[in-house]
Amino acid sequence: MNFIKTEKNNILYAVVDSNVKVITDTDSAIDLLMSAKYDVGTNNIVIDKKLIDEDFFILSTGLAGEILQKFVNYGGRIAIYGDYSHYTSKPLKDFIYECNKGCDVFFLFSKEECIDALTR
Repeated sequence: MNFIKTEKNNILYAVVDSNVKVITDTDSAIDLLMSAKYDVGTNNIVIDKKLIDEDFFILSTGLAGEILQKFVNYGGRIAIYGDYSHYTSKPLKDFIYECNKGCDVFFLFSKEECIDALTR
C-alpha cells in the first residue's frame, strides 16, 4: 500500500494506492489512518471501495459502524469512492445518505467527488 499525497484548497489528503484490500477489520482501518497521519501528515483519506472488505457494506456485521466510529474518535476523515448502485439494502442506502450529509465520512462515485468533499 502507498499513499499519493496531494493538496487542494490548502487541505492535505492521502489517496490510497494498493493492489490488495487495505481495510479488512478495525485494526487494519486504524493502521491505515495512523499511517496516513505519520507518513503523509494528514487525517483525510480517499480510498476506492474495492480496497475495503465487502463485509463493511453489510451493516449487520457491525464492521462499518465500528470502523467509522474509530475513525471519527481518532480525528480521521474518509471518503470512499465506487459504484454503490448494486446494493439493495435500504439501511445501507440510508446510512450512506446520512454519512454524506456530514463532514467526516463520504460515500461517493468518483475519486474527484471524494477529494472535493474532503477539501471544501
